[in-house]
Amino acid sequence: MNTQNRVIHYLDEEHIRYGIVPHSHSKSSIGTAISAEVPMHQIAKAVILEDHEGKHIMAIVPADYKVSLSMLSDELKRTFKLAKEADVYRMFTDCDIGAVPPMPQVYHFEAVYDEELTKEQELFLESGDHETLIQVSREDFIGLMASCKHSIFSHKVYH
Repeated sequence: MNTQNRVIHYLDEEHIRYGIVPHSHSKSSIGTAISAEVPMHQIAKAVILEDHEGKHIMAIVPADYKVSLSMLSDELKRTFKLAKEADVYRMFTDCDIGAVPPMPQVYHFEAVYDEELTKEQELFLESGDHETLIQVSREDFIGLMASCKHSIFSHKVYH
């Protein structure tokens, strides 16, 4: 099962309303936003982190934001660093490189999301490839993240 089918299957199982937003191939969040004609702030991206014990966590932030490792480390009482790219590739073998869906349940990941995402009426999630976004409402996003921690741990990056 490819990633998009895996993610869609999960959304269908959970009765989550969603839309599919195809766009031309992109290799970055900026490119995706431009191609899909969606504000970067409404795209939720997954950042895979590793703590001091080697455990991984998915941090979910707006695409125009950067994770503050120190803020998140303080908040969760753990020391985080970015996971090595090679490790991420091995964890998400069914995804295109750099297109990890911010769907921790699908991959059985511990996760935390930045509360900044809850300010938007609708959000767009990577589907696992570089040509499709999944559109969900704020309420459905919050429902999807019900078992996840949440906090403020990122800051806007100006492009």
